[in-house]
Order: sequence, then structure tokens, then C-alpha cells
Amino acid sequence: MMPTTDPPVVLSLEQALSLPYGTLRFVHLGWRVIRIEATPQPGRPSSGDPNRYIGRPVAGEDRHGYFVAPNVGKEAITLNLKEEEGRLTLLRLIEELAVDVFCTNTMPARHAELGIDYETLRSARPDLIWCSVSAMGLEYPDVPGYDPVTQALCGFMDLTGEREGPPLQCGPPLADLKSGDEVFAQVLLAMLERERTGDGKLIDISLAHSAVSWLQTFTPLLDMGSSPDELRRNGNKHRQFIPVNAYPTADGFIYVAIGSDAQWSRLVAQPMFEPLDQPRLRTNEGRRSAQDDVHAEIVELTSRYETEQVAKVLEEASIPHSRITPIEGVPDLDFVKRSALQTVAPDGRVIRLPPPAVPVSHLEDIDRTLPFAPAYGEHTDAVLTEAGFSAGELESLRARGVIA
Repeated sequence: MMPTTDPPVVLSLEQALSLPYGTLRFVHLGWRVIRIEATPQPGRPSSGDPNRYIGRPVAGEDRHGYFVAPNVGKEAITLNLKEEEGRLTLLRLIEELAVDVFCTNTMPARHAELGIDYETLRSARPDLIWCSVSAMGLEYPDVPGYDPVTQALCGFMDLTGEREGPPLQCGPPLADLKSGDEVFAQVLLAMLERERTGDGKLIDISLAHSAVSWLQTFTPLLDMGSSPDELRRNGNKHRQFIPVNAYPTADGFIYVAIGSDAQWSRLVAQPMFEPLDQPRLRTNEGRRSAQDDVHAEIVELTSRYETEQVAKVLEEASIPHSRITPIEGVPDLDFVKRSALQTVAPDGRVIRLPPPAVPVSHLEDIDRTLPFAPAYGEHTDAVLTEAGFSAGELESLRARGVIA
């Protein structure tokens, strides 16, 4: 592959969250991301990505709130891959646009029939990097993927919630987001390898494998003497480090995390926590053995003071802690404001977006404002024209339902 100064081109048959979040990270790098969506289906009230219609309407009927943030800065085209002409159009796009990466989170069982399998698409560009995201990977082609189901399957729900309560899903869709991060990481690795070898690559990402890979402090402990009950959901308490918990104050809650015996020593040296300076509690194992007593005594102490008073003492002792930030307060956190992105809706509303996982320097050059999420099929004509399709060809494709 010859070196180029043009940004990489990603063509992504994507919907829902896992893959759109992954390709959003390429947008953050300044790459070109073109999302493909299906043409309207008979009997279906909505077209394209179902997430377009989730949440409150923001810009017309096809851009609701849930869809916007993961899809800013992208282009959107429609293509009917159930028809041979649509599949041939896809191959032409890959060749003419010099597509570097093709991604899909379509169920693997449908790859061949839609002409989006690795072998078919690399015929248009042999060094193509091809990435699939699915529930269980290519070995389980018929399994549909959904974040809460993955959390249930992979033990996350057994680890989340109060000790005596029912299993719960995590607040953020962790399986989806972890898989999206793997798209980002594995594609970058493949790009680096391609620079060295000239070869493309097949990347197979599974929500389930991604989720289980995060159980580093859980499943291995089963083989090192920990019982399952020791690992199960434990509310806000840490299972190993004591005390780590959310504690009530006179006007709210504060989260305290003691991660070492040295931190404990600094804590109990403060007059507010001096009653906890007991020989039996000076090691983590000692505190683990008496954890119910430790938590109860801390509750008794912190409940007497307002959150700001407790926080000041913890800060003086260099103890990791935090007030419980309400979700509406997160965009106003100082470190978030300094690196957050934004987009502007068609009606002029400024919409704050989360910052990239790691700040990206070039975003400063565009005032951290990304183009609004594309309307359904917004760029179909422009992208196909760029790929060499004539006005007559576009008219013919539209008349036959190959594009919307």
C-alpha cells in the first residue's frame, strides 16, 4: 500500500450502539466514516438504523436523541444489499473510494447473503481491513446481540446490585461500549500491521468475549480460594478493599475508597475518624474480618457532618473520595468542560457531547464542534457521485429501490 496523506476511509454497515460508538472514535481522529443503512422495508414504519427513532425527536423524524451522539461527524448513505445491484454497488464504492476499513454489526449468518463477508469484499480491495461485531463472534452466526443480554450471560448482572437484592444490569451499556473500543483498538493494530506487510485483516469482535475479558478481578479468584458468594454483587462496597463504600452524610452521600493500609492510617489520624484507630483494623485483612463493624462505625461518623465537611477532612488526608455527582452535573465538571465536544442541531441548539476517551489535539483546531448526526440517506447521492456514478445511474438505482 502506498503512503497517503488523505485520512483513512471507513465504510460501516452499522446500527444500534456498539459499532457506531467504535467508528465514532475514528471520527475523533479525523477519519472519514460513511455509514450504510438499509433502504425502506415494506411493512416497516421506519427506515434504517432503529436507533434513529429512540428517544426524543431532535431533528425531524429520523434523528432522535439516542442516535445523535454516537453518529456526529459521519456521512450516511442507503443501499439495498438484498439485491445483486446493491451488492455490486458496494464493491464499486470500496474500490473507487479506496476504502481502508469495512465494518459491520449485522448478524454473521447474513454476511454471505448480503455480500458483506470478508472474502467477497476483499475481492474489491485485497488489503481491506474487515471488522465484524456480533453477539458471540463468527463461530455463533445466528445469535443476536443485545447489551443487557450479554451482561446477563457473562456474569455482570450477578456482580451488580445489592447483596440481598435481585441481579441488575450496569447503568452504562458496558458490553456495547467495550466492544466499540475493541473496534477502535483492533482496527488501529491492523492498520499498523498493514503498513508493515501490505496485507488486510479479518477482525472478529464478540460482545461476549469483550465483556468476559473485563472479569480480571473476578473469575481467576475462583481458582485461588474465593467462593462464588465472596465475588457476588455487593452494592457499593468493594469485595476486597475495606472500607470502600458510599456513606451517608447529613445532607447527602460521599464515596470513600481506602486502597491501602497507609491510607487507612492517614484516615484514622484525622480527629473525625479517630474512633476507628483500633489495632484490629490496621490491616486490610483485619478490616475485612470486621467489615460490617467498620462500615457501621463510618456511617455513624459521617452522618454527623455535611458532605463538604467530610470531603475537606478526606482531602487533607489524601484519601480518594468523591461526592455523588448527579448525571445532570457531569457536563459541568471542570475536567469535562475543558475537553468536551459539541455539535449543533439544525435548529441551532448546541448539544454537549462527551469528550474523547483520550484528548485529541486536532480537535482543538475545529473548536471541538463536530457536524451534526446525518439524516437518513443524506449523503447517498454525493458519495455515489464521488465514486463515479452518473446522474442517470443514480436515477436508475433509485427507481429500482437499490438506494432510497
